[in-house]
Amino acid sequence: MCKQLISMEPTKKKLSEEQAYTRLARLCSQAEYCRHDLRRKMQAWELPDGCEERILAKLEQERFLDETRYAHAFARDKFRYNRWGSQRIALELTLRGIDADTVADALTEITEEDSDATLEQLLRKKLQTVKAKSDYDLFLKLLRYSVGRGYPKEQAHRCLRRIINSEEGE
Repeated sequence: MCKQLISMEPTKKKLSEEQAYTRLARLCSQAEYCRHDLRRKMQAWELPDGCEERILAKLEQERFLDETRYAHAFARDKFRYNRWGSQRIALELTLRGIDADTVADALTEITEEDSDATLEQLLRKKLQTVKAKSDYDLFLKLLRYSVGRGYPKEQAHRCLRRIINSEEGE
């Protein structure tokens, strides 16, 4: 029993091609996945050689898997719930193997007005918690924060200027 507890390595399950397809189809019917995510899941299942591509092709043929649909859902959700900027979303999609045209198309769902409003809201909230020695230091900290969230530097600069001007007007 002690040896069993000590070697707690993740066990690989052997699945047949049909079992793997059924599991992945069930997953894809509940949420959007990309080929990259599904490949990672299949690696733990010790599938026979060459069946990964057949399974993925069958999932695409039956519309369980659609990279364009995935990219749009990913961009929309990460912007709305995580409040990521377009650059961060594009990077994450690229890391998942989504082609550049599909990424660009998915980013069209995020309007510049919505992006500006979200960034401005984030910056106003962050402004309350940031401590800085000078206005310049504060500006740089907020700019770094914006770029870290994936917003373009020019957009962050524009929103910061708008916030500073509204603060001075009060």
